[in-house]
Amino acid sequence: MRLFVALDVPLSLREALAPLFREKIPGAKWASPEQLHLTLRFLGECPEATFEALRSGLREIAVPPFTLALQGVGTFPNPERPRVLWAGLEAGPELYALQNQIEALAQDLGFSPETKPFSPHLTLARLKFPAPAETARYLMKFRGLRSPAFQVEEFHLYSSRLSPNG
Repeated sequence: MRLFVALDVPLSLREALAPLFREKIPGAKWASPEQLHLTLRFLGECPEATFEALRSGLREIAVPPFTLALQGVGTFPNPERPRVLWAGLEAGPELYALQNQIEALAQDLGFSPETKPFSPHLTLARLKFPAPAETARYLMKFRGLRSPAFQVEEFHLYSSRLSPNG
C-alpha cells in the first residue's frame, strides 16, 4: 500500500485556482483540480503490519482548527530547471505543529525521516522537460496569487497507485 497524509482543498479554493490550469506550458502535466491536496507526509509503501498502528496513531493527533491561504506560485527545484509548478500556502505555526506530529509518528513506526524541509504547497503541474521561459511568464502572471483564508479542521490518510501516466 502506497500512502500519504494530506489536507483536502475546499471547493471554493479549487474554483479560485481554475485560471491557473488554463495556461499553456510545453510538457506540463496538470494536476486534476478535484484531487488537489496539501501533502503533510508522503509515506510510500506501508506494510500491512504497520498500517493499523499508523491509522490508530493518526487518529490520536488532535487538530485544533486553523486557517490557510494561497500565497504566490513557484517551482521546484528552482526557476532555471523547473520540474514542479506549485501554488504556495501561507501557514501559521499550527500547520507546522501538525506536520511535525505526523512526522514523529511516521518515524516512530519505522518510516525513514523526511529529508526535505516541509514546504506547504499545492502541486499544480509536473513538467516533463524544463521550459524556463514559459514558466517564468507563468510565475510573473500569477506571482500575486492570493485567496481568502480557509479553515482546516482535519487531515486524511490516502492510498495512491502509480500508473504509467504518473
